Amino acid sequence: MRPSLLLACAAALLPAVSAVAKPPEPPALGPGLTAALEGRTRGATRSCIALPRTGGTQIVNGEGIIYKQSGSRWYVNVPSGGRCTALRDNRTLITRTPSTQLCRGDIVRVADLNPYFEMGSCGLGDFVEYRRAPNSRSRP
Repeated sequence: MRPSLLLACAAALLPAVSAVAKPPEPPALGPGLTAALEGRTRGATRSCIALPRTGGTQIVNGEGIIYKQSGSRWYVNVPSGGRCTALRDNRTLITRTPSTQLCRGDIVRVADLNPYFEMGSCGLGDFVEYRRAPNSRSRP
């Protein structure tokens, strides 16, 4: 193969390689998540989080789930597809996983506990870390 043809082929493939190497941007946050995360800064995106470290969860109506690992470190999960209409403030998440990790693609079921009735399920997306600044007075 001639060197000029080889260089042309390599140059043509370069945009495709760089497009594959970039991780996808997390979905835009809705107004409820934006308000809940006030005073926090976005950190790294992960495909899994350690479930035993999670001290609590907060459902944000239809928009996503906040997994609270400490007062300063939260992980936000926007379900794959962007929304999950089963997510409501007065409902409970039912999570079953074969390991101690909760990962992108896992399914969480959503239930109303009084009376017990399953309302649907949501496939999880990536987990995006949000941290509160050390001197911030935002909500815990």
